[in-house]
Amino acid sequence: MKDLSPRPGDLEPIETASRDEIAALQLSRMKWSLRHAYDNVPFYRAQFDAAGVHPDDLRSLSDLAKFPFTVKQDLRDNYPFGMFAVPRDQIARLHASSGTTGQPTVVGYTANDLSMWADVVARCLRASGLRRGDVLHNAYGYGLFTGGLGIHGGAERLGVTCVPVSGGMTQRQVRLIEDFGADGITVTPSYALSILDEYAAQGRDPRESPLKVGIFGAEPWTNAMRQEIEAAFDMHAVDIYGLSEVIGPGVANECVETKDGLHVWEDHFYPEVIDPTTGAVLPDGELGELVFTSLTKEGFPIIRYRTRDLTRLLPGTARSMRRMEKITGRSDDMIILRGVNVFPTQIEEQLMTVTTLAPHFQIELSRPERMDVMTVHVELAEGTPEDAREAAARDLAGRIKSNVGISARVNVAARGQVARSEGKAVRLIDTRPKEA
Repeated sequence: MKDLSPRPGDLEPIETASRDEIAALQLSRMKWSLRHAYDNVPFYRAQFDAAGVHPDDLRSLSDLAKFPFTVKQDLRDNYPFGMFAVPRDQIARLHASSGTTGQPTVVGYTANDLSMWADVVARCLRASGLRRGDVLHNAYGYGLFTGGLGIHGGAERLGVTCVPVSGGMTQRQVRLIEDFGADGITVTPSYALSILDEYAAQGRDPRESPLKVGIFGAEPWTNAMRQEIEAAFDMHAVDIYGLSEVIGPGVANECVETKDGLHVWEDHFYPEVIDPTTGAVLPDGELGELVFTSLTKEGFPIIRYRTRDLTRLLPGTARSMRRMEKITGRSDDMIILRGVNVFPTQIEEQLMTVTTLAPHFQIELSRPERMDVMTVHVELAEGTPEDAREAAARDLAGRIKSNVGISARVNVAARGQVARSEGKAVRLIDTRPKEA
């Protein structure tokens, strides 16, 4: 893999500022953000008043713990524009969730917000090893989803050549990567596996592709998956993090020279980790639920937003700003099976150790009788003989039992039978009867 480490002069001064300098900037910006939300968003004024707190009560960063949380239902309850802090005619762009699980959540950006978003995404791309003049193959979905347009704005800000491919049409993805000489690709990790399959289908060697780095986000993925992708493409694989309620992609990113967790751009987004049950703020280094407060957003300030993502905060390494560990899962994606807590990433970790199986998988939860049953649907790896099917199933089931602590059925399907992703992967299918 090519060395993509930063060169002298590549980093912004804030990326190497002292912790005292960062904290002073955060406190100043947090005071502004709380006041902006309180003065201009009726929801926040009501929430702060009900909790008996006022923006003037923030005298140190630790005082943020006095303020109430914001959750996704609050955004749904204020659909469409109730969370905006500026008049609607000052909103330059709207994004929204699909609304497949309820009322959509709508976020708005002023022109200044879009400029800041482009800045932090450019910072992410640069931390990933891309430079002005490189070609970026952007396979995140365009439209109301923030991924495609969010990356696009940052690519243009950095000065890379952005190819706005979006998702789907996998045959064309491979052709354009090759024909346009893409240096980097932004895509979900699950769809990267589909692109890898397409390389094989076309008889191409992915290690001969022009790609130098893949920037993967929008779903949890493991270090085992990283190693698989890096080995398959002979490129770096780094993690990017974001969510539309906070800004979109660009909240945090791994640095290609260390790949040891995602540096949070703390000059714009203040992170906390809390106990998911009690809401108490946890010390750095402890695992809990990630919470964000925006420090500079005008159109849609967000105060102590509970992401449901599970991680821990760690000291900075390649940059001064703190790191967040790779997301291990979401508190609302956790499977409780016969009293054991399980995340899909734990199943992925075990799958990646079985060389006779491909990395595609889905988990099905069912209740054929009185007990819940987990079935892991997988498929044979390319070149694995059919008579290895039973042995592969036993191997994976044994690893899940030994390392995760649950008994699971393993269904090894023919190659190509496990559903592929052209965006975010659907890892869990729950067919259990709904409780009355």
